[in-house]
Amino acid sequence: QVQLVESGGGLVQPGGSLRLSCAASGSIFSIYHMHWYRQAPGNQRELVAFITSAGVTNYADSVKGRFTVSRDNTKNTMYLQMNSLKPEDTAVYYCNAGNGVTSYWGQGTQVTVSS
Repeated sequence: QVQLVESGGGLVQPGGSLRLSCAASGSIFSIYHMHWYRQAPGNQRELVAFITSAGVTNYADSVKGRFTVSRDNTKNTMYLQMNSLKPEDTAVYYCNAGNGVTSYWGQGTQVTVSS
């Protein structure tokens, strides 16, 4: 069992930055592949970025070059550094942990990009 808690969301102006955190507890964090998803009102949840247990990363085309995903296995935490934010990045951001057998979700954190 893994518990995930996201933090770091908020209101930011276009062009600004935020760093989201996803703190994990309850299991061996380092073995899980970790993902950031987001869901805007009226839209389906979409994969934003992921980082594997080996540290391999990948990004949605819409955030490449602006977002950076990382993890600190000593702190059981994953991060999403978001730069050059755009209004279309507004969404609830969720972290997800998976190991190919099971999958866990956090409760989400709201990110609003608006002037």
